[in-house]
Amino acid sequence: MKPTKTIWFDGRFVPWEDAKIHVLTHALHYGYAIFEGIRCNATPDGPAIFGLPQHVDRLISGSKIYRMRLPYTRDQLIKACVDLVKENGLKECYIRPIVFSSYGELGVNPLKNETKGAIACWEWGAYLGDEGMDKGIRCTISSWARIDGRILPPQAKCSANYANSALAKMDAIAAGFDEAILLTLSGNVAEGSGENIFRVKNGVLYTPTMDSGILGGITRASVMQIARDDGIQVREENFTRDQLFDSDELFFTGTATNVAPIREVDSRTIGNGTYPITKKIQGLYMDAIRGKIEKYKPWLTYVR
Repeated sequence: MKPTKTIWFDGRFVPWEDAKIHVLTHALHYGYAIFEGIRCNATPDGPAIFGLPQHVDRLISGSKIYRMRLPYTRDQLIKACVDLVKENGLKECYIRPIVFSSYGELGVNPLKNETKGAIACWEWGAYLGDEGMDKGIRCTISSWARIDGRILPPQAKCSANYANSALAKMDAIAAGFDEAILLTLSGNVAEGSGENIFRVKNGVLYTPTMDSGILGGITRASVMQIARDDGIQVREENFTRDQLFDSDELFFTGTATNVAPIREVDSRTIGNGTYPITKKIQGLYMDAIRGKIEKYKPWLTYVR
């Protein structure tokens, strides 16, 4: 990760190297933090942040779920993200807002500690690599189940949730794969370690339902809209591991991932090894976030 000049830290810009917290910060010990991942892309009209209000709304919603008292307004957070990109002079970057239970009292109860916040940005390419975006990635079904809503709230991007993802990701890499696919406690397909998943069968696009415990991805929602606008039938419908193997195409979506085809799951080639629908959606999505499709420009917040 290449450092940028500044980080927005609790309401002001500070040098990258000075954005520090105490080692006894509550969130470090208990994972009590809510974060977001947002992308800014170069467009013909200058840098533009994709889905910024929706990401900030999800951050605020997650904070509410976790009883955090946010000291910032929605408008302040949106402006901070835009100003941070401008301050660092970047045309393309990944933006990471985070709010967390700060230094104070330790113990499971965080309510006595102040909520602090920071926003960083840095240049970051495709999360699963440019080759993965082009040729597809290799996945394995994880032995770890996706967290259930009776265990932790899956709609909040809480740092604690991502220990589940890290375990799945590390096991996948150790076994020689690029990424993991997690199942629900009932055995249906949930999502990747940090991505939503889509299945294509007989020209129909399927993705797991929200009540399956997946994260309500902003890229996921955008891809569904793009597919419908292009005449592709989209169904939110749960499916099994067997149906996953029997798909004509599979792909991941996410802010970091964009749209990435899956060429193999547990040594089984998916479909015939081509991705015509995935590639079409991938191209439309990339054009949309780069400001090349007029009707999707409202999804963008320009940095000016």
